[in-house]
Amino acid sequence: MRLHKKGLVIVISGPSGVGKGTLTKALLKKEGHNFVYSSSMTTRAPRAGEIEGKDYFFVDQAFFQQKIKEKYFLEHNKFIGNYYGTPYDKVLDQVEEGKEVILEIDVQGSLQIRKHKISKDAIFIFIVPPTKQALYNRLKKRNTESEEIIRQRMDKADQEFLLAYKYDYIVVNDDIDKAVDKIISIIIAEHSKVKNSISYYLTEILNKKG
Repeated sequence: MRLHKKGLVIVISGPSGVGKGTLTKALLKKEGHNFVYSSSMTTRAPRAGEIEGKDYFFVDQAFFQQKIKEKYFLEHNKFIGNYYGTPYDKVLDQVEEGKEVILEIDVQGSLQIRKHKISKDAIFIFIVPPTKQALYNRLKKRNTESEEIIRQRMDKADQEFLLAYKYDYIVVNDDIDKAVDKIISIIIAEHSKVKNSISYYLTEILNKKG
């Protein structure tokens, strides 16, 4: 018997290279949950193996900028010459359907969502690497960017670590399975909070006959 009807927005955030994508994919494979992935829109080129409409919606800058004018995004930002953004309407619909909507976004996007009205239905999880060297090694292992871009990402990470206090939880991504288990525990605990369950419990369960 569940004590909630409405879903949650699960913001998986942190510096580039901490493993947000790997954790998200692992969460989506978990059974017994109602996880869905909110695909973002970007103007960057697809990386090897990325699928249009699944990993991202890949568009040009003119299209993206038009969508900004239309207030289409829950959050959006620009980094190293490329735009990234999360469509709002689809996220809202999925939350109302009781789904757990995973947003895998960078720190600046997460802070924008903090100011949005949907934040009342969101939990903010900051993913960190076990060490800075581990973060550098992960970026290097991608083999998709130049050393200069990697250094830019490391410099940005130094600034983003200082913003961890703005999140609800911090999860160290040293072991994927352990990190996923921690995130699952966080979600279960959030759903058990009175503010997230009392309305559904009083209206749906206590009035149920039999």
